[in-house]
Amino acid sequence: MSSSLFKSVDFIKAKAYKNSTSSTQSGKKRTDYWVLEPLYRKSYVTDDLMGWSGGSDIKNQIKLKFSSINDLERYAERNKISLEIIKPKEKKVIIKSYADNFTKNTGI
Repeated sequence: MSSSLFKSVDFIKAKAYKNSTSSTQSGKKRTDYWVLEPLYRKSYVTDDLMGWSGGSDIKNQIKLKFSSINDLERYAERNKISLEIIKPKEKKVIIKSYADNFTKNTGI
């Protein structure tokens, strides 16, 4: 998304978070950037005929990507956007080998 569209929406609050992988991924691909997303009230309209839900609000489509948290904070300060920063949780990595499956203490 372009920043001009982001400015045209006219919002004052946004959340910032570091992109993370899904639970089915083990790698770190596409996790090297921060995302700035406006906080908005979700309003969905249900179609009577098909039962689909949708809306005409474009705020849910806006996401800006930044390479660092400093760039993101500077952008928010320059455009007078109140930020809610969600810090990423560190993943605990346990390095195991296949042989560890057979050498556990069984208490015998």
